[in-house]
Amino acid sequence: MTVREEDCTIVIPAYNEAGRIGGLLGGLAAYRGPVIVVSDGDDDTAGIVRAFALAHPSCRLECREYPERLGKGGGVAAGLMRAETPYAGFMDADGSTTVIEMRRLFSVLADVDGAIGSRWIEGACVPVRQSMGRQVQSRLFNLFVRLIFALPYHDTQCGAKVFRTPAVQAVLPSVRSQGFEFDVELLWQMKRQGYMVREVPIRWEDQPDSRVGSTTGIAMLKGLVQIRFGRRSNE
Repeated sequence: MTVREEDCTIVIPAYNEAGRIGGLLGGLAAYRGPVIVVSDGDDDTAGIVRAFALAHPSCRLECREYPERLGKGGGVAAGLMRAETPYAGFMDADGSTTVIEMRRLFSVLADVDGAIGSRWIEGACVPVRQSMGRQVQSRLFNLFVRLIFALPYHDTQCGAKVFRTPAVQAVLPSVRSQGFEFDVELLWQMKRQGYMVREVPIRWEDQPDSRVGSTTGIAMLKGLVQIRFGRRSNE
């Protein structure tokens, strides 16, 4: 089975990304599948996306604007639930990865239900890495996830993931997270519901102005503990 680009929707959550989303959109101008930008901030991100869409009518670009803050996970979920193609995935708005890598991830869906980019497995190319402190934080977070959720992945937080649309839309109603912990809960629910997700090495260039600080990291850990153990009494 061949995965056609025209059948693959890319969702981009964009919270106050007016300063850098133009560069990402330029790389998507020749993409033949639908692109859904979910804008839930208070800057001109949505205006920039709409202007780009008008200037590039062949680009299947849609901007969904929300007056309230959805959170990273909420924005991704809102976009994925609107996808009407057989395949759908999401990528960060900061340009850390490219449409070339998204095409490569989508191609994996010929054999599995999902594919996630990984910066921490053999074959990954990361010419610009996070600071040493962020790398240590990332590895500790991954160890926590592997122990608590029994997920086999080396990198749950890479912002490049793709799925067969029926599978991810079936799982999303079970996902409660709206913040950065969304990725972990989504992968956990995919596993619990019997879907196969493969980890794939990716080319990734870390970008400055990360939205994930130490305070966010602590909140993610607390949220994941509540998700993992709070559900148990209801099952």
